[in-house]
Amino acid sequence: MSETPVEKPEHPGLTIGISGPSRRSLAHRLISLALRLQGARTHTIRPGSRVDVALLDGLVLSGGTHVHPSRYGQQPMVTANYDVRRDETDFRILSHAESLGIPVLGICRGAQLINIFRGGSLCQNVTPLRKHTRHRPLLLPWQTVCLAKGSRLREVMDDSVIGANRIHSQAIKKLGRHLQVVAIDKDWFVQAIENTTGQWLMGIQWHPEYLFYHRGHRRIFRHFVQAAEQRKLIRLDEPSP
Repeated sequence: MSETPVEKPEHPGLTIGISGPSRRSLAHRLISLALRLQGARTHTIRPGSRVDVALLDGLVLSGGTHVHPSRYGQQPMVTANYDVRRDETDFRILSHAESLGIPVLGICRGAQLINIFRGGSLCQNVTPLRKHTRHRPLLLPWQTVCLAKGSRLREVMDDSVIGANRIHSQAIKKLGRHLQVVAIDKDWFVQAIENTTGQWLMGIQWHPEYLFYHRGHRRIFRHFVQAAEQRKLIRLDEPSP
């Protein structure tokens, strides 16, 4: 069998790769729209894709199916859909992005995958642990989230307390290496993480793509695109091998 050819982004200029499911979901399309509104072009990365990450200026790990618990040393404890091929693809491209210093934004599953990639773990079902919040899907920004002082996210949102949506049923438990918690909800579940060293990297538990009509959540995408632009300029100044 012939080897799958390496994919190359079709567009010149600033290009952001968006990793997602085999079929583009509404969330995936909204992420693409939010990035294009900030002047970036997007390249879809599906499970099994062999995209050349070196040709990307930024990487978004979008939401979707749960990461298989074997990735953090556990057995499945809940009934859920898994996509191990997508897990493999996301781990591979995240590793390449880290080695190249490419900015990474993780959304929901993407934030959890970043934490697992760094050696952390998840709580597979937060529903029975909720005391001050009710577990129900919230597409509107009705979840209260507190942002850590001095964090990049707080600077971006320009506030210490914000409203966010909530679609997840899992949450970060053990924190991965070189990560810090920068946002929590009223039950102290992790809502956002950031890198403490190395490249621009942020993981957000909620879905800002459903809230990009809101100026604060729109700024998350703008800040990410600006980080990608800065990284591109640095790479252009680097001497050719």
